[in-house]
Amino acid sequence: MQDIINIEDVNKTYKGGFQALKNIDLTIKKGEIFALLGPNGAGKTTLISTICGIVNPSSGSIRVNGFDIERDYRQTRSLIGLVPQELTTDAFESVFNTVSFSRGLFGKPANAAYIEQVLKSLSLWDKKDEPIMNLSGGMKRRVLIAKALSHEPEILFLDEPTAGVDVELRKDMWGLVHHLRQEGTTIILTTHYIEEAEQMADRVGVISQGEIILVEEKDELMAKMGQKQLVIHLAEPLEAIPYTFDEFDLSLEEDGANLVYSYDARGNRTGITRLLKRLSEHNITFKDLDTKQSSLEEIFVELVKQPS
Repeated sequence: MQDIINIEDVNKTYKGGFQALKNIDLTIKKGEIFALLGPNGAGKTTLISTICGIVNPSSGSIRVNGFDIERDYRQTRSLIGLVPQELTTDAFESVFNTVSFSRGLFGKPANAAYIEQVLKSLSLWDKKDEPIMNLSGGMKRRVLIAKALSHEPEILFLDEPTAGVDVELRKDMWGLVHHLRQEGTTIILTTHYIEEAEQMADRVGVISQGEIILVEEKDELMAKMGQKQLVIHLAEPLEAIPYTFDEFDLSLEEDGANLVYSYDARGNRTGITRLLKRLSEHNITFKDLDTKQSSLEEIFVELVKQPS
């Protein structure tokens, strides 16, 4: 697979002396989904901002599709779409006009049909004439994705795309990511949710204290994680777990409000899909779900101990 991003010995030190990035060497392959994992403050956003030309590196070089990010800024920036963490949008403008304007910023000619396609893929078409200030937080995040896709980039950066979003939007976003990948878009995803990397990534990089400490195929990394727990936040508390769920390793927490499923991430099948289907069959609904396991900091310590 051809390389599309090449990062060589990149460092970033801020004026106060804080070194946010330390000797970063990383290659991203064209058409892959690459997940960059790390706790808050690990350097994920700084690294993305540096690749996108928002933050200048103190040393080292970055090439995007063969172009240098500093010398060939216009070419590299036109290849990249960025969805930031912050919900920054043009509050008073309509969804359609905001996304169309973003396309024009990159010198692309107006293309109403393409903007319509993007908005429909994000379930935003019925909101096209709404002022953005009237949208929910989840819808605003969809608009940010639409803006990032407006100029038809070859590379899409998603910086913590599902932080604070509901289950429905998270599933929609996973589906969109896989659709874009099928169309040849290279996707770099930053997250502190191991579950997202497991769902979406081809390869995973782990960053801690500004250093890339590991880059591996997703399956190999997940094998190192061992047992995990899926925490299902129930809509209504359970007094007891029905006997028909005996095949699953389940327990109740928080006075029955949370159903916890323990499983081995190294297995070929986690059983999560089967469990969720069984819950639906028994009319047991849930508000949200997430993964519970050792903190990323603890996982990083274990990964660092692995022989290189």
